[in-house]
Amino acid sequence: MTENEISRVIYDCGLTVHKELGPGLLESAYEECLFYELSKTDLLVERQKPMPLKYQEIKMDVGYRVDLIIENKVIIEVKACEDLANVHLSQILTYLKLSGCKLGMLINFNTFLFKDGVRRVINGKL
Repeated sequence: MTENEISRVIYDCGLTVHKELGPGLLESAYEECLFYELSKTDLLVERQKPMPLKYQEIKMDVGYRVDLIIENKVIIEVKACEDLANVHLSQILTYLKLSGCKLGMLINFNTFLFKDGVRRVINGKL
């Protein structure tokens, strides 16, 4: 599957979770439920995958963890906050750079309409 096809499945699974739970829960609850929904698909889904930092010849396991990574192609960062901030975008941009993935999805479940909480980040550009 392409990144765009995968992102459609992610969006649909996120919408299912949002319809069922609505806004107002903790980020960890949304992450677990989204992981569950995605696990029901035929996609490879990894949760809390370590993301090492490579600097020149040094590889540092500094504790970065990607919320969800799908098919080693798309990174999902789950949020449950009032508004997305620039730091959230910076975080997913960094994960894209470190992983070599082309597409990231920043999903904020704390919105009235699910579509208002979804941001696609492509190749380091919004």
